[in-house]
Amino acid sequence: MTVVCVPDPNARDLLGALPDEVEVIVWDGEGEKPERLAETVFWVPQVEDSTNLAEKFAAMPKLEITQLTSAGVEDILDHVPDGVSLCTARGVHGSAVAELVLAVVLATLRRLPHFGEAQRQGRWEPMEADDLRDKRVLIIGAGDLGEQTARRLRSFDAVPVLVAHTARDGIHAISELPSLLPEADVVVLTVPLTADTTGLVDAEFLSRMPDGALLVNVARGKVVDTSALLAELTAGRLRAALDVMEPEPLPADHPLWKAPNLIITPHAAGSIAQSGQRAFALVNAQVRRYVAGEDLVNVVKRAD
Repeated sequence: MTVVCVPDPNARDLLGALPDEVEVIVWDGEGEKPERLAETVFWVPQVEDSTNLAEKFAAMPKLEITQLTSAGVEDILDHVPDGVSLCTARGVHGSAVAELVLAVVLATLRRLPHFGEAQRQGRWEPMEADDLRDKRVLIIGAGDLGEQTARRLRSFDAVPVLVAHTARDGIHAISELPSLLPEADVVVLTVPLTADTTGLVDAEFLSRMPDGALLVNVARGKVVDTSALLAELTAGRLRAALDVMEPEPLPADHPLWKAPNLIITPHAAGSIAQSGQRAFALVNAQVRRYVAGEDLVNVVKRAD
């Protein structure tokens, strides 16, 4: 019998039908441990679970696969024991996040925050806006999310420019940023959080962006130096849209709330009604691959 552990009863329902030789148990990582937990070979933790990971892994000594329902791995990667493979949900949330990128870019260019405020105050206040046609959009992070964002931008006649850690066909290297940034109308961050990307967007990075350019962060808050960005926003030189920020949740008295030329969404890019169904459709397929002895997808760490 293959024992699969999921974090809550809703996850078990979303997982759907599995082969007869699979038993699904529920454990949120806290409280009373269910029977057969020690027999678990396939674990789906809670989203962005980062607490007491050593104890949780210790409770599942036979574990072989940890399958995330998110794409980010920074909270768990260094805690995965030898002998356990780690898989992500790459591709599941990309369409939703890319849509939010497009939404905040269009909202900013078409001056929707200005018109919304005028509406609340009962003011008829026309203002000249802008569009995406021919805009050069620098997308830093050329994975699934970056590619999905680029595809949507092309449909609006924008010119996406993809950047990755190293150059490859059609994609620039991150070392080229000093020459790429001054030509960018919009910069979109879709990179994973690593030692190399932490603090990537610092004062020097921002200073290379042209006046009036827009920074969009759907990566991780720590990729951006918050103080440096605040300085640029307060000066009125740059615009920004942040779905992620540092710190999170953003305290009520944080100056970002009152910063000009800024759209804030509360880490909500992937929060759509279909996200759970899509994530656990992937989990279902992964469990079936495991039972059949097939190679899993989205493997970021293989069992040693």
